[in-house]
Amino acid sequence: VQLQASGGGLVQAGGSLRLSCAASGRTFSGYVMGWFRQAPGKEREFVSAIAWNTGSTLYVNSVKGRFTISRDNAENTVYLQMNSLKPEDTAVYYCAATRWTSAWGNPGNYNYWGQGTQVTVSS
Repeated sequence: VQLQASGGGLVQAGGSLRLSCAASGRTFSGYVMGWFRQAPGKEREFVSAIAWNTGSTLYVNSVKGRFTISRDNAENTVYLQMNSLKPEDTAVYYCAATRWTSAWGNPGNYNYWGQGTQVTVSS
């Protein structure tokens, strides 16, 4: 099972990026797919999650209205569209998968992790 995150980069404040998380090795039907981020010297932080089957979503308050999570069943890929980026969004972003149906924000509940992709927002 592999999760491959991509799409990070350097962008100015107010700009946009779209992160992708391509899943391979199995179907993630029944899973919850999450995005987390970790800035230097800080703990890993929950950003957003989506239930693969139902499309239900959850966001941390700091990104509500700016980020949108979605999934493409045919491509087995989860996306994180990030708009109106701020310097405080700078971090390494990770995608992850879990079978837990609650506590989506707890990174300890996720079984599979992709490698991170760096997002840097300049002021």
